[in-house]
Amino acid sequence: MELCGKKKLHALSLAEKIQVLELLDESKMSQSEVARRFQVSQPQISRICKNKEKLLADWCSGTANRERKRKRESKYSGIDEALLCWYHIARAKAWDVTGPMLLHKAKELADILGQDFVPSIGWLVRWKRRNNVGFGARHILAPPFPPEPPPPAPTPQAQLPLSLKDFSPEDIFGCVEVPLLYRAVPGRVGTCDRVQVLLCANSRGTEKRRLLVSGPQAAPRCFFGVSSEALPASYHPDLAIPWSEWLSQFDRDMGRQGRQVALLMAARVVEEVAGLPGLCHVRLLPLSAANPTPPLPSSVVRAFKAHYRRRLLSKLAAAQSERAGTSLAEVGAGITVLDALHMAAAAWAKVPLQLIVSSFIREGLAPSKTPLAQDQASEVLEVLQVPGGLSLEEFSRFVDLESEEPVSGACKEEVGPADEEGGGEDSFEPLPTKADALRALGTLRRWLECSGTTPELFENFYACEEGVERLCCL
Repeated sequence: MELCGKKKLHALSLAEKIQVLELLDESKMSQSEVARRFQVSQPQISRICKNKEKLLADWCSGTANRERKRKRESKYSGIDEALLCWYHIARAKAWDVTGPMLLHKAKELADILGQDFVPSIGWLVRWKRRNNVGFGARHILAPPFPPEPPPPAPTPQAQLPLSLKDFSPEDIFGCVEVPLLYRAVPGRVGTCDRVQVLLCANSRGTEKRRLLVSGPQAAPRCFFGVSSEALPASYHPDLAIPWSEWLSQFDRDMGRQGRQVALLMAARVVEEVAGLPGLCHVRLLPLSAANPTPPLPSSVVRAFKAHYRRRLLSKLAAAQSERAGTSLAEVGAGITVLDALHMAAAAWAKVPLQLIVSSFIREGLAPSKTPLAQDQASEVLEVLQVPGGLSLEEFSRFVDLESEEPVSGACKEEVGPADEEGGGEDSFEPLPTKADALRALGTLRRWLECSGTTPELFENFYACEEGVERLCCL
């Protein structure tokens, strides 16, 4: 009787795995039927479906070996990734890259990264196989992000999705620079109340980048003693957005996550950063001025501004109730850039995920198997809760206040507590101590107890109280 030998494992290459995914998406075949067609087990097909996003990312990167059946991660992934980035830059500049040159560069990168690593010929061979790198016959590997042909021609909106098909919706980001009159009140627009806010989010609304607020003051007095790391947003002491610095940080963040993403930007900004080297993980996709589609949907920007205006009016009304006889304009003069930074972060957090998703799809900035109809889009748009004392038309005009002509006048420095009490120019409010923080918690709790508040607000207070007490113990 002949004994059955052990069943031979049949591993699929990357190209075959992509064929499996396409077959499952485009046909009604079950996983078992697909497994029989490719002569593999059903659990292997199930694992392919589970790793779908990663497989598609490797396929679209252009650097993965599509005939390779198993992907073994390098022990020195940081060096591996940095060397691949340098290699693409070198090939884009038509440098003659040789094996010894790669070994020398890998050693340099290892020293920079502080790793005890000596590259060998065997490691280089495996690195080339992992990243689909080959030299023979003067082969030049195109970089994953080829530069845009200068000058960039205006891209019709109907053709825009074609340039986004290589990216999953989670990896398509849009960013826009938004002017914001941070302490303006209805009916009054000042020339010195303007800051610039940089908004950035992906088309699925699952990632909102940390806000960047740029203001005209180099060192606002309200920032005295404040730890910038503890703030919910970043502040830049110049009205001009530091695009090069921001993009470099974005690229590093995506590199740490091992991602390749697309970033929609205004064409003029892309021209400004054209000479920025080393963007290995972010592909800049410019939208020309002739294209009416903004890099970040206008409905998302308007939702952010509406939340900010509502929060600002709420803050001004509370302050006005404490200071009888004062106007909103007088109370608004006490709003600082630091106040605006906190309100902007809170407003950005309140922009709903569903609104971001529908807005990207409706503007044609993200792929969708089922296009969002106009009536469906209107259902997911945020219903504005108009603050008391304003009609819907008045609040809508207040939200779009930046489009109005500002009132000319001399610029005044922000009014702080020391100024209100008659302090001198160099006087600052004393920094609060731990004892001050604990006393403030007691005062706030007592006020809530006497005001007949809701249990939900008390729950939020308990969370805040616990966090403050934990900080006091550090």
